Parts: sequence; structure tokens; C-alpha cells
Amino acid sequence: MRILIAEDDQVLADGLLRTLRASGAAADHVASGTEADAALLTNTEFDLLILDLGLPRMHGLEVLKRLRARGSTLPVLILTAADSVEERVKGLDYGADDYMAKPFSLQELEARVRALVRRGMGGGSSTIKHGPLVYDQAGRVATIDGHMVELSARELGLLEVLLQRAGRLVSKDQLVERLCEWGEEVSNNAIEVYIHRLRKKIEKGPVRIATVRGLGYCLEKIPG
Repeated sequence: MRILIAEDDQVLADGLLRTLRASGAAADHVASGTEADAALLTNTEFDLLILDLGLPRMHGLEVLKRLRARGSTLPVLILTAADSVEERVKGLDYGADDYMAKPFSLQELEARVRALVRRGMGGGSSTIKHGPLVYDQAGRVATIDGHMVELSARELGLLEVLLQRAGRLVSKDQLVERLCEWGEEVSNNAIEVYIHRLRKKIEKGPVRIATVRGLGYCLEKIPG
């Protein structure tokens, strides 16, 4: 999953980045409202926005208002001071999906992030199934016919993207957008290496990653 964090407290932002990246997410950070607005205008691949309301240069509520005015349905989790009830209400009225009052538990934040991302993808279940291949997004565990498949964090992220678009073509550029953070250099050759490694681990059953030369990849079921 790809997450944008808009938070001007650098210590808190660093903690969020470490936590979310450790859970396998690609997380990017901006420290002002104008930066958040610009990032949301130019990148449509985010799965979630974690938005502090007290941002400099543009208030968090204005960032949210502009986002919804553009017709975006991106899930938004608001971070706010414990005593700002009025701002929390405004945030929900402007289209936020959830909020957390500071200070908060990072474990609870991770759980809310997973729930909001699942909701944004149109499903309430944490599992994605494709034939005998099952991926638990909450536990980040993949199984084939009930047997666990050992995957690296990058392989799990790649599998998640392909499963979310099972049966549809996913280009290399889309994979880079979904898996990589700002400033992270990942070449097309590297994507090919990740695909090769993932293939070796999951193509033991009736599923395969088909290559459409020059265009990308597609997760398919092999007819029985």
C-alpha cells in the first residue's frame, strides 16, 4: 500500500514512517499543507492520506476540502489534538473517514490504516483470494492451498498489487508507483527480478504471472 503522511511534527512523522514502512507500506512525508495539496494533485496512486490538521501554509481542513472538491475518494485519517472536538467534527463533515486524537497508540493507528485501506478498495475482508492463493493483508501472510509461502517484504507488496488487480494488466510504471517511496530508485530491471522471484514461489499451483511483452504483468488462474 502507498501512504502519504502530512505532519509538521518531525519526531511524530519519523515514528509514523518507521512504523508503516516496517509493516510493508510505502510511506512518503510532507510537512506543510501546500506540499500535501501539491502531492495529492500530482500523484493518484496513494491508498491513504494521514492528515494532521494543524499544518503550516495551508490548514489540514483546507487540504481535505480541496481533495474532496476534486472528486477524490481517497481514504483520509485525521490526526488532531485531543481537545479539538470542533475541528474533528468539521473534518468528518468535510469528508474525512476517521480520526485519531494525539497522543495515540501506533498499534491502533496501524489497525485503522489497514481498515481504511480495505474500505477504500471496496472490501471489508482483510483477505484477497485468487484460486488457491490467499493473501491476508492484515497479517501480511500468503498461502497456497493452506500452505504458507515465504515472501520478502517487497515480494509481498508486489503480490498485493497484482492480487488487487487480478486478471488486469499492471504496467512496470504502475508497480514502481505503488511500491516505491519518493527518492527510491527502482529500475525496470529490478521489477523484472522481483517478478522472477515471486513467480518461483507462487507458480507451484494453478496460478501464474503472465508477461505481456512491453506492457506489463497480469495475475491469472491456469484453467484446470
